[in-house]
Amino acid sequence: MAIHMITPTQVTDATVRALYRAETALPPWVLESIREGLEKESNPLARSQLQFMLENVGLAESKGLPLCQDTGLPIFHVQMGRDLLLDFDLQEAIAEGVRRATARIPLRPNAVDPLTRKNSLDNTGPGMPDIILDQVQGQSLRITAFPKGAGSENMSLVMMLNPADDPLQFIIDAVRERAANACPPLFLGIGIGGSFDLAARLAKHALLNMHALQLCSRKSSDRGGCAAPPVTSPEEVARFEGRLMKELNALGIGPMGLGGDTTVLGLRIEKALCHTASLPVAINFQCWANRSATEVIL
Repeated sequence: MAIHMITPTQVTDATVRALYRAETALPPWVLESIREGLEKESNPLARSQLQFMLENVGLAESKGLPLCQDTGLPIFHVQMGRDLLLDFDLQEAIAEGVRRATARIPLRPNAVDPLTRKNSLDNTGPGMPDIILDQVQGQSLRITAFPKGAGSENMSLVMMLNPADDPLQFIIDAVRERAANACPPLFLGIGIGGSFDLAARLAKHALLNMHALQLCSRKSSDRGGCAAPPVTSPEEVARFEGRLMKELNALGIGPMGLGGDTTVLGLRIEKALCHTASLPVAINFQCWANRSATEVIL
């Protein structure tokens, strides 16, 4: 198999394009989910909030402006083909794309030092951008921009439960307490099992893989194409997800926490084996503006 090479300029340019699309428009499947929620919603105030969301997205896309004032932290899911050879610093090539996108789109400079609170002014610095790297078959580089705002991220949590605890009830209680502050209706990535940090990574992956699965199942026109993740124990997990969706929407929190039938638009659970003495559970909240866009370098 021939080794394929790409250039740092290709990566930087793809990063800018992915960020621009993610910030100024929502994926078609996310818009469809909001429209489906609007059709089913019985609460007039909730319906008006969902309609405002759709109008907001339409204005942002038509004017080429960010659809939310919180343009988020620069998070990327990068899938690198095994037959691809990089002779440059991938982190730096993506960081250069973030710097350019911050100036051009423009993006709000959100990245600050956690202790001094000094702003880097270009959304890059130690740990930023955050790159989740997976190796896959082929020779392409797939860059998914997943900007994450603080409103939903601040509500996310990891809890080390006891093995005898009910993870479903814990999730319901956490959403009941936190959902209104996360700009609902929500998308939830849930990680169950693993270790303390693995549970959180599973939850983030669940949000990312929700996009990948929807792009494939709905045959979206997104230029990222289709790269569905594997599904483990689908029947068992699907039953848990279905029950959870029903109970969470029965909470009546509704759009923007103002009441209604539409509290959660989608959720995905990913799990890993855990220690016999522990039960880690992580919930990664995502607001209604479930932003994501993918660019593929062949």
